[in-house]
Amino acid sequence: MTLSSPVLIGRRDLLELAGRRLAGAAAGSGELLFLAGEAGIGKTRLLREISVRAAAAGFAVIGTAATPGDVEIAAGLLSDLGAGLRRDPATAPTGTRIMQRLRDGARGDPDRHRRLLVTDLTEMVERVATCTRPMLITCEDLHWADDLTLDVLARMALRARALPLLLVGTYRSDELYPRVPMRAWRARLLTQRHAEEVRLTRLSRTDTAELAAAIAGTRLPAAETAAVFARSDGIPLHVEEFLAAADGVPDTLADAVLFRAERLGPAARELAGAASVLGRSFDLDLLIAITGGAPATIDAALRELGENFFVLPRADGTGFDFRHALIRDALYADLTPLRRRELHGRAAAAAADAGFAAAFVSDQYERAQRAKDAFPYAMTGATEAAQLSAHQEAAELYRRALRTADPAADRAALLSALAAELAAIDENDAADRAYAEAYRLRLDRDEPLAAAALLPEWVAVRHLLGDGLDRRVEQLRAGLTLAAGDDGIRARLHGALAAAYMLDRRLTEALADGERSRALHLAEDDDRDTTIGAVLLFLGRLDEGYALLEAVIDRAAAAHRERQAARAHRMLGSSASVLVEYERAEHWLTRGIAYADRAERFNDRHYMAAHLAHVRWATGDFTGAEAQARAALADGRGGITTRITALHVLGFCGLVTDPAGAHAALTEAAALGEAMHELQRVSPAWWGLAELALLGGDHATALAWCERGHAASAGVGDAAYLYPYTVTGVRTHLAATGPTAARDWLARVSGLLTGRGIPGTLAALDHAQGLILLAEGQTGKARVALERASQAWSRRRRFWEGSAALLDRARCAHRSRRPAEAAALVAEVRTRWGTRTPPALWLAGTPAGEQTRPVPLTAREMEVARLVAAGRTDREIAAALVISPRTVSAHLEHIRTKLGVSRRTQIAGWLAAYPAAGEHRQR
Repeated sequence: MTLSSPVLIGRRDLLELAGRRLAGAAAGSGELLFLAGEAGIGKTRLLREISVRAAAAGFAVIGTAATPGDVEIAAGLLSDLGAGLRRDPATAPTGTRIMQRLRDGARGDPDRHRRLLVTDLTEMVERVATCTRPMLITCEDLHWADDLTLDVLARMALRARALPLLLVGTYRSDELYPRVPMRAWRARLLTQRHAEEVRLTRLSRTDTAELAAAIAGTRLPAAETAAVFARSDGIPLHVEEFLAAADGVPDTLADAVLFRAERLGPAARELAGAASVLGRSFDLDLLIAITGGAPATIDAALRELGENFFVLPRADGTGFDFRHALIRDALYADLTPLRRRELHGRAAAAAADAGFAAAFVSDQYERAQRAKDAFPYAMTGATEAAQLSAHQEAAELYRRALRTADPAADRAALLSALAAELAAIDENDAADRAYAEAYRLRLDRDEPLAAAALLPEWVAVRHLLGDGLDRRVEQLRAGLTLAAGDDGIRARLHGALAAAYMLDRRLTEALADGERSRALHLAEDDDRDTTIGAVLLFLGRLDEGYALLEAVIDRAAAAHRERQAARAHRMLGSSASVLVEYERAEHWLTRGIAYADRAERFNDRHYMAAHLAHVRWATGDFTGAEAQARAALADGRGGITTRITALHVLGFCGLVTDPAGAHAALTEAAALGEAMHELQRVSPAWWGLAELALLGGDHATALAWCERGHAASAGVGDAAYLYPYTVTGVRTHLAATGPTAARDWLARVSGLLTGRGIPGTLAALDHAQGLILLAEGQTGKARVALERASQAWSRRRRFWEGSAALLDRARCAHRSRRPAEAAALVAEVRTRWGTRTPPALWLAGTPAGEQTRPVPLTAREMEVARLVAAGRTDREIAAALVISPRTVSAHLEHIRTKLGVSRRTQIAGWLAAYPAAGEHRQR
């Protein structure tokens, strides 16, 4: 299957350059422009885009192309040019003359008449370029062009400087072999400044990810795009082919490499095959050791490989690199099995003697099918990689150790080590299988303490796969039975129980198990203290909690306990994002993501990225939040907590702009969270669904979600996840049943919020109280409460409720006949939302919300109102409208009554808040 990108990626600078050269040609000053690059780099795609833009700008576009056999045939590309000109009625006569002239030249002595032929053909093109609209002539694959064609193009390049003619030629930089005609011709033109050349470089990792997403129609996981980038080297054609092939080397690309390899001499071909067993890069001494060739033979073969663009010397002079990974892969796949095994065996022995890295030696021995030799090097390499935080490499090496281990080896220990590395890189399904097998082996060998010691980490993986609290607690308590008599393991199990309860916000139980862990093991414990720190935060003891978590981060990072340091970063940052401490959350999440990246703790990294997306939504960066959430979804590798958090963010982002998408995301998040039975997984989704129902006018559904959220929080004494429901519930009750029910709701939630006293949540109480007071007509008290709430939300950078509070204040000001204040508040919200529009529900009762209603004034009253706003007196208004002052007074009385205002300045404020009133239709 062939895949291609619907858009051109990473070539904006070259398109802009081509645009400038087209503009120059349109003004009568053209040139010859080369687009150079290796095969598959995107020259044809770029040329096609340039041609489309030229045609749109009014150019006549003539396309020509050389073919592989043209280098042996005179004027092959020129014949193509003549045929192209004949297809356009305006240039058909010239095309016919060119074709005839080429035939005439072919019948004579080419060498004798060559100069005249070149001159005639150039003049023909010059005349047609002068007599028609501006012209673009494209010449593809000039590396296959013959001498005569190149001579004509060189002459045309000189003439184009005074013509409305742009010549654009492409060639493969990796096929300018010695003695190819274009090689010297191109160098001469560029040296003499008769042509301009730009090189299409390989795509960056970011551009490759963008290209892969454009081809696939969705953002791909970072690990997948990294693999595509490594295999394709950023060559667009290779990206397309690898995505289509999925596994292995695409046949089309491999065949192209092997076809080129057939041109090599036997020694060079043999050396290339031997080098391919060493990888993309190969050491010269190691290559000599496995081939046993004479230095002169190897030098000559390497020179030939370089001239034919197979290899490049490394800058440090120690070895060579294949020009791109595909060349190496194709040559390696072409080796016969026994030859490949023999070369790997030689490479392993030579590399071991030379002190190469254990990972490399183990790979070579395994490929040589010498498992006994591979195993010790795999174990050494795995240990070294884990110590260097190279957890992906460590996981692969532990897998190799398992494949090559003797049947008598301790497979349980190997599986446990592998599981820890897999958990680090977020491969949770595989980690779960490894832990399960290790646990079974320990029990089968009657090793209960070793089995129990596996449970804290295994249960943490099962949590990421969706196991609920009851299931995890059951496993951990079974471990306590297995570990009877070993206080150290029992302390770890109690610490894991504390973490399980904390994640469900059962803070009393979490604190109790944390203290039991401390009693069994008095020394500092990073995991236990991280859990206790998070418990303190949600109990409202913020200073204690933050101090403890920061201390864990400092000491764990200093001691290179990466798992513990990453978890503490994760817990501190995500907790702060929930507790409306967004500046602190942003700081620790950003720092934690960088730490997890360095340490290859990918599950922690993706989870923190999802929470950073939440922070961005909460502070009003909806675009950044959505992009980050989608990235976390793509990269999450099945981690359910990351997925749930990212879905929350996507649901919140779509509350106004995409209700259907928001409902789908929040419903999925709720279903996943309910299976886990954890408050922090379900409550945000339920609130989003309640808010969505409220915005859509479905009050019964909104109240049902609010009641469900309240019950879940009340069951564990939570305030952090309850506070958003406070305002949503009050708004819904006010719309559905009135102030009495709203006050009852507020009384029910306020006890939990005030009891915990978490500062970031308390603005919800003032906000809700202000809404009730406003509904009861107590605008003075409402104004005070809403201003207090608005200021608190602003200090906390909480965008959603903060914007709503400003508009609630605008409604209050509007009812209090303060139109200027109301208009200013609405304007502030509009500025905050930028191109987006706040929910219509919030705008109701504000000047902005009433703009869509019919203007209440007659045409004459509008005229009077506009003159009042302009500062005219009654007498001036009467003179302007040719009516009596008494009539003006009557109109003013009607205006005041209709608008509910008492002063002339309020009339002016009403007009300022109603832009549509300025275009009031005549009645």
